[in-house]
Amino acid sequence: MREKSNRLEALRLIISSQQLGSQEELLNALQKEGFKLTQATLSRDLKQLKVAKAATMSGSYVYVLPNETMYKRVSTPSSVREMMEIPGFVSIQFTGNLAVIKTRTGYASAIAWNIDNKNIPSVLGTVAGADTILMAIREGASHEELIEALSTVIPDIRED
Repeated sequence: MREKSNRLEALRLIISSQQLGSQEELLNALQKEGFKLTQATLSRDLKQLKVAKAATMSGSYVYVLPNETMYKRVSTPSSVREMMEIPGFVSIQFTGNLAVIKTRTGYASAIAWNIDNKNIPSVLGTVAGADTILMAIREGASHEELIEALSTVIPDIRED
C-alpha cells in the first residue's frame, strides 16, 4: 500500500509541475521517477485522484488536479523525487473556525487531499490553491487537538 501512496503523491506532483496531455506522457514521467505501472493502473489512479483535463491558453489540453486553475500551475526545476523528500508545509494560522495553511508552491492540493481523506472529525473540509489551503474547522474544536490530529498528515506541523 505504501508503494501506491508514493505513486499517487508522485502523480500529484508531476501533474502540478508539468503540462502533460496524454497518459503516455504521464507513464513516462512516472517511470523516470522509478515507478513501474501499466496504463490501466495509471487510469485507475487518475480516476481516484479525480484528475481532469483542462484547456491551456494555447488551446491544448493538459491534466489538472481538482481545484487547480491553470494560472496556479507550478513550474519548478526540482525533480518529483526531490519534491517528495522536502516537506511542503510552511505554516498554519487560525482565525475563528478557519485555518490557513501555507505550503511550498505546488504542495497545497496534495496536502489538502491528504487532510480530506484522513477523515479528521474536527475538519469539515479544505479548499486548496497552489500554496495555500483554507480549512473549515468544526465548531468547538481546539487548535491544539486539531494540530495533533493533523500531525498524522503533516509530521512537521506547528502553529505560528
